[in-house]
Amino acid sequence: MLETNFSNIDWFIVIAYLAGTVVIGLLVNRYIKGMGDFLVAGRSLRTRLGIATMIGSELGLVTAMFAAQKGFTTGFSAFHIGLMAGIATLIVGVTGFIVVPLRRMGVMTIPEFYEKRFGSRSLRIVGGFILAAAGILNMGLFLKAGAVFVSGITGIDDDAVKWVMTVMIVLVLFYTCLGGMVSVIITDYVQFVVLSLGLLVTCVIAVQKIGWSTLVNGVDKIYSDQGFNPLVAEGIGGSYVGWMFFLGVISCAVWQTAVMRACAAESVAVVKKMYLWSSLGFMIRFLIPQFIGICALVYFYDMGAIGPFFDAAGQVSNDSDVTMKAMPIFLGKLLPVGLLGIVAAGMIAAFMSTHDTYILCWSSVLTEDVVNPLASKRMSQRDRIVLTRTFLVMIAVFLVIWGLWYDLGQDLWDYMAVSGSIYFTGAFAILLLGLYWKLASTAGAFSALFIGTLAVIGLKPVQKFLQLDKFFIEKGIESHHIGLTVSFIAVIGMMLVSLLVPDKKERTENFN
Repeated sequence: MLETNFSNIDWFIVIAYLAGTVVIGLLVNRYIKGMGDFLVAGRSLRTRLGIATMIGSELGLVTAMFAAQKGFTTGFSAFHIGLMAGIATLIVGVTGFIVVPLRRMGVMTIPEFYEKRFGSRSLRIVGGFILAAAGILNMGLFLKAGAVFVSGITGIDDDAVKWVMTVMIVLVLFYTCLGGMVSVIITDYVQFVVLSLGLLVTCVIAVQKIGWSTLVNGVDKIYSDQGFNPLVAEGIGGSYVGWMFFLGVISCAVWQTAVMRACAAESVAVVKKMYLWSSLGFMIRFLIPQFIGICALVYFYDMGAIGPFFDAAGQVSNDSDVTMKAMPIFLGKLLPVGLLGIVAAGMIAAFMSTHDTYILCWSSVLTEDVVNPLASKRMSQRDRIVLTRTFLVMIAVFLVIWGLWYDLGQDLWDYMAVSGSIYFTGAFAILLLGLYWKLASTAGAFSALFIGTLAVIGLKPVQKFLQLDKFFIEKGIESHHIGLTVSFIAVIGMMLVSLLVPDKKERTENFN
């Protein structure tokens, strides 16, 4: 076992919290009367609760893990990710870009928009399948990140961690299957409060323990200017900063889990307010874990610079699985008994918060946008809820298996960005042109979807399988270059195909 301050008192705090989430699932089940209640909470989400649940679902354990890893591997340069996310969300809130038209149309999922806008059920089915497949792949390593966190902060061995993670995913399934979006929103709100307070207190203790000047000097000693300026940092640069801004827009306006919140809002005015106020949260959700990762970097460096995180020359390890462990091990050594349990409970709650949102999202897409449109007759409300709950279980089983054997090969954040881009590169083109260009056609939308799937080449194991890894290294082609290029080609490709293969005149209605 690793040396940690985690005690029986901390275990009691964590277990008590997890038990509370089960009670929530039992209590809210009585309010689920139909698919609208199950998926979008009856479209009754108001501003304050909407802000908390939107930030809470995105401030998950996996977010804390990949953000802390970026802070550990790039220093203060990592802060540009949060800054770009905040600016992008603020712009969406001010303009209502994409999300306001979607709310006005009353859709529950983005593939549903495909059918409403283009009148093609086939487009909805194909788009729904690609969305669900990319989304499930995107969250494929959530469990692995959770296992690394639990192992690092509690000190238990890997075999025990597997059982702990299995229990957690079962709890998530339990209250999500019972309460749907209602239970997701309520648990998100509680988890948002607990985790926010816990992380803020952790930052204060970390600065007191290490010292601000020691932090700055430590990053300077390890990374020099690259630790402060993302434009000159190795592996970042201007194109990567641009990619982060694009991802900021995607995460709040195109990614289905965020769009579900917009669709669940009480009105268009609430949607805008949610995004305006959430912009600060979208920025902070990156900055705080990144700062903790920086603290871990300097803390372990000052302990001798030799060990699992550094080589003999004092260079940070390039093994992604190793650097991901830095933050939880640091917390286990830094925080006192009691507070450690609260922070652990908040983090594990965040793990559950993200899982409930994502699993419900992809399950509902498979039901509403793939199976139901394929059925010979429209499925009943009861059958759709049962099928969604079945998909919940199937996805959970896949996540356990995938998380055990997939070889990461790159930072967790970059894996998530690339796997998500399999869907969002094509979806962004369809939403942008479908909402704001009346000549966008069904054939053009299909082309955008298929072009977007080329983003899978950004995954390191795929590059190795296609024997392109050495070529990309020689040419300096990074995953974000592939993502930006595919996104651009998807937009241009959809425009050209739409002009060459237009829809009938009645389908060129402008949906602004």
